[in-house]
Amino acid sequence: MKNSISKIIVGSFVIGAVGFADAQKIDAKAKKILDDITANYNSKKNSYFKFSFGTGVNGQVNKTEPGIYYSAGDKYKLKIMDTEQIFDGNKIYNINADDMEVTIAKPNGSSSMFSPINYLSTYRNDYNVTYNGKKNVNGVNADFIKLTPIKSNGIQYVYLFVDSAKKQMVKLEQHGSNKDVAVIAIKEYKENQTLDPNMFVFDKNKFKNYIITEL
Repeated sequence: MKNSISKIIVGSFVIGAVGFADAQKIDAKAKKILDDITANYNSKKNSYFKFSFGTGVNGQVNKTEPGIYYSAGDKYKLKIMDTEQIFDGNKIYNINADDMEVTIAKPNGSSSMFSPINYLSTYRNDYNVTYNGKKNVNGVNADFIKLTPIKSNGIQYVYLFVDSAKKQMVKLEQHGSNKDVAVIAIKEYKENQTLDPNMFVFDKNKFKNYIITEL
């Protein structure tokens, strides 16, 4: 489980609108839904998600762990098991408590962190997008949107399940070309909270016994 999480969490997450590729196909209804959710999240001072993170193979999840995600503007903090990732708007800090290691790096737009909302930005130039109707997800009559990579990137497809009435993500599934699957199912959502001013700050003094590597 730890290795699966590390592979997914260690990438970077860059927020921003990008122009559409010529060969890209985006269903108009799906685009409207995703753009509405993006606008909703961007209108908030900050957002918080509590979720379950599942991994497995052949489309079947066999292990789950709880996770939390905070975001404010382009800054975020994600924690799953003993792995934490912080983006302070400039650098990404990957913190592994089990191995007592910290890796610091600048964002790399060629990779994408698996988070509750990363595909709201990366779909804009990396995926073909189709609307697949409605599906009941945890009691929510959710809109089902499928993303298929334009170019080979190790992902076979991504499923997004959206509560369009609330303009919120309910669940997302990432299916790898190697048959691995990773799932985030959102359990709780809060917005515009009063956060610790240091929520998105990496304090080296708290990790004196860690191996810290800056790439």
